Amino acid sequence: MMNVKKSKIALLLAAGAVSMALTGCGGDDGTDGNPGNPGGPAADYINTLNLKVTDVTYTDGQPTIKVFATNEEDLPVIGLQDLGVVAAQLTPQGATGAGNSAQWTRTARASGVDSYIDNKDGSYSFTLELSEYSADMTQRFNVYAGGKGSTLADGATTVPRREIVADFDGQGYEAKYTKDIVSHETCTNCHAEGEPLTTRHSSYYTQETCATCHSSSMSTESQWNHLIHNIHNTAKTFEDKYGKEYTGEAAEALIQNNCKSCHVEPEADSGELAEWGNWSRIPTMETCTSCHTNIDFEAGKGHSQQADNSNCIACHNSSWTEELHTSSFGDTKALIDTYGINVTSTIDSTTTAATISIQVVDSTGAEVDINTILPMVQRFEVITNVGPNNVTLGYGGKDSINAIKNGVVDAKAAIEDGKLVYTTTKDLKLNTEAGADNETAFTFVGWAMCSANGEFVKCDDPDFDGKDTDKYTGMKADLAFATLSGEAPSMRHVDSVNFSACASCHSDEFQVHKGGHHAGFVMSEQLAHTNDADGMPIIGVDACASCHTPDGTYAGGVNMGALEMKLHKTHSQGDYAVIPGMNCDQCHSDFNRDAFKKKGALATAGGQYTTPIAATCASCHSYNMDKFKSHVEGQGALVNVSKEAATDAAQLETCFYCHAPTPADHTAVKM
Repeated sequence: MMNVKKSKIALLLAAGAVSMALTGCGGDDGTDGNPGNPGGPAADYINTLNLKVTDVTYTDGQPTIKVFATNEEDLPVIGLQDLGVVAAQLTPQGATGAGNSAQWTRTARASGVDSYIDNKDGSYSFTLELSEYSADMTQRFNVYAGGKGSTLADGATTVPRREIVADFDGQGYEAKYTKDIVSHETCTNCHAEGEPLTTRHSSYYTQETCATCHSSSMSTESQWNHLIHNIHNTAKTFEDKYGKEYTGEAAEALIQNNCKSCHVEPEADSGELAEWGNWSRIPTMETCTSCHTNIDFEAGKGHSQQADNSNCIACHNSSWTEELHTSSFGDTKALIDTYGINVTSTIDSTTTAATISIQVVDSTGAEVDINTILPMVQRFEVITNVGPNNVTLGYGGKDSINAIKNGVVDAKAAIEDGKLVYTTTKDLKLNTEAGADNETAFTFVGWAMCSANGEFVKCDDPDFDGKDTDKYTGMKADLAFATLSGEAPSMRHVDSVNFSACASCHSDEFQVHKGGHHAGFVMSEQLAHTNDADGMPIIGVDACASCHTPDGTYAGGVNMGALEMKLHKTHSQGDYAVIPGMNCDQCHSDFNRDAFKKKGALATAGGQYTTPIAATCASCHSYNMDKFKSHVEGQGALVNVSKEAATDAAQLETCFYCHAPTPADHTAVKM
């Protein structure tokens, strides 16, 4: 037997064993300590489970690994019932053939109490039988435990999910080489921490676990470097063995085939992801065909004929591959950053119309005469509504115009002193009471520039409707407020969701609603109307409410179009779900429950309305509507009634007498 690397924890365990042995010699019967852990407490609760591989030893090429488990207070966890481990071996780049990437091969799997020894001190021992082993190759141990329904041996102490990977060399010492391309933290920019990555595998939470199992022991289509791209784009639809179809539509809409959404360069000197650049450095047929499905390499279809990866790098060098896959996104960002806009609004006390002035600025903030870029402006979309918190004009009543379209200024607008100026033509129905929410008119301005090949170009088709999104770039939007009295405007709260939360999933150049109806709104510092404690801009969702009103959008309440519901439905519910298992705190920095005091009825069905708290909750909890309705109506809410009835009852809901939701636990109640 060869004894190898011992971690600090392992040494502490050894020291503890000596101490316990000495205590035993003194005649202690162990009644003051936990069984099997004399003289020291064991964890009797686990909010966070920590796992660490502390020791690896080999006998005749078969490993025994020791895993140490603690809770958040570093107390040993005794009695795990569902601990498991997957072993894998890393074949180095080129070892199986010139041009081939490094590959994990799963070599063993063991789980459940019959597969390990509980040493009763927080440590557990596995002895594995490997299907193949080379002392010259990196060995990985993917350890997991806990999850839904998991408890300790006492049957009462719940065990949260935890997964780790620990890489060693073939003798149990620190690994000299591993394959670390994308981090778990990058995945959790979109996928919820502590939730399964997919609905297919409801027990696995990290991409490292996925990569360990989806290895070279599977078919090409099931290997991680191929499968992960299939899941995130629409190039190839496939079904799993249970008949579930994966189209990649939601993921592609979110990350837009931007490789750098996932392949993120680590900070300098971080010591992490040493091989993050492998995605461009080592092109292979197995990886490339996950997106480029029209290619048959062996038949020479769509590509020069080749039988293996030995010659790929001759043409597809790293810099060219990276440029080919990312340059368009860099070009888009550069175009977006070229200009910004500053929007102001004033209200004529006699006509009660709002006059909106739009000043284009360059990247330094210097004013730009809009005449100089007019031929390249695809559109300026100007939307005005009233009452940021409880929008009164609705979707159909808002004042909306494309003040410029395809380089032509609308007859109702004008360019004055280099600025685009427009005065609303609809009756804004402003409240004359100073400080009232519906005394404030708020205007959202989005715009787009015609573009091609990374440059702004002249809009040469006056009838272009914007449906071909490759012909233009959505630019930074802006928001302006004005009141009839001239006093400070009412503004929607921005302390529940802010731009930083949106940007963790959506890139800075993500163009919201880009298509025939809208310009493609870029969420940027242009939309900030307050700053956080560090002086950074907080961009709220005021602008969205100009269309996503309490009355819904073009489909009324049928599609839960009000902002309070639409965002939840789009991001989490049913067929609209972008990411399975989303947590509230991925988007919410806070729950401003007082905001509901300013809100009224929300459209929840065709021609029917619901009180605002109940309507917001229903956007996620409508799967059992009868039960939901019975519960909330017992707390003063009204569900699917007339607008007048729901409006009258809007401030009578007593939900927050009992419920005290937080982003971390939206089920919290007052006791």
